[in-house]
Amino acid sequence: MRVLVTRSPEDAGRTAEKLAALGHAACLAPVTRIVATGDPRPETSSDALIVTSAHAVEALAGLDRTRPVFAVGVHTADAVRAQGFARVSVADGDAVSLARLIRETLPPGRALLHVTGRHHKDEPAASLKAAGFRVLVWEAYEAKAVEALPEAAAAALRTGQIGAALHYSRRSADLVVRLAEEAGLASNLRAVSHLCLSADVAAPLVAAGAAARVAGNPSEDALLGLLGPPP
Repeated sequence: MRVLVTRSPEDAGRTAEKLAALGHAACLAPVTRIVATGDPRPETSSDALIVTSAHAVEALAGLDRTRPVFAVGVHTADAVRAQGFARVSVADGDAVSLARLIRETLPPGRALLHVTGRHHKDEPAASLKAAGFRVLVWEAYEAKAVEALPEAAAAALRTGQIGAALHYSRRSADLVVRLAEEAGLASNLRAVSHLCLSADVAAPLVAAGAAARVAGNPSEDALLGLLGPPP
């Protein structure tokens, strides 16, 4: 099966390798690219770091590596450790488990620096603030949208070559819908089987009339499992 992968280039290559191991071919068509925002880091000191994406690791270069880090999942944790941080606690891949891990590890009142992207969600900061933590948000990077659907994806959709599409974030799913509509490929996109990391990610696709399936848990292995056994 040919599978549409619209993740940023930094992530798409790893996904393509996993798809190849399962006997599928990836059609790489990133709808975003990761760029630094240039926003200054908050001057207020913090007791620990929160990292919800491996895209944040370049921003960690100037931070104290002795501080504890709470990472959203295994991949993010590995990227943080590669930057020289040793005290890394790992959640189960989602904001709910991340907030729970922090609440179970640290007492309320501690200051937490969340190194995140421009279009970040309210969680885990909202839950942590409600639990008595001080959360400082540093929007260190941005997933900048491309201006048009990459030609490889447009051509494959137009000719019916895409059997499934993988979606990892609500924003990228929303961009895929918009870019497909602008390219006159809305009906072609609806004909594809859309596999999503969560119900929130699936929402823009469902609203556009596409059929979407949601992984049993927010991990790439669970998402790829929706493709079924290797051919």
